[in-house]
Amino acid sequence: MILLVVSVCTPKESPIMYGMEKCHYCQMAIVDQKFGSEMVTLKGKVYKFDATECLINYVRTNNIDWQDLSMILTNTLDKPGELITVEHCYFLQSENMPSPMGMFINPISKKHLALEYQSKQNGNIYSWDEVKDVVKEGY
Repeated sequence: MILLVVSVCTPKESPIMYGMEKCHYCQMAIVDQKFGSEMVTLKGKVYKFDATECLINYVRTNNIDWQDLSMILTNTLDKPGELITVEHCYFLQSENMPSPMGMFINPISKKHLALEYQSKQNGNIYSWDEVKDVVKEGY
């Protein structure tokens, strides 16, 4: 019985149902498998977003402490539809590469790929901690 309770309460990711779910921040449909993201609270509640900037602004707007989150995941340009831990991603901000909310933030899973995109499209590469400071409210 205890094992059942522990497994039910263990925070885990939930697949995004593209085209069927809405962003918790802006209410737009989550359709692009290169930009979806989600956060999971320590209690296991899952929130889904259509872009990294929506997730960041949702946390800010709702005064959520980053430490109260069990997981923060994102899709990436090079692995569409697959959720990857944001700490393992690089975020290229390039005006030559649109993103759903117009901040031109593009998650990429590997540094060498981020550098490749940057060499072709220009822009700046950020870590997860850096991109949280780059995202502006109200974009």
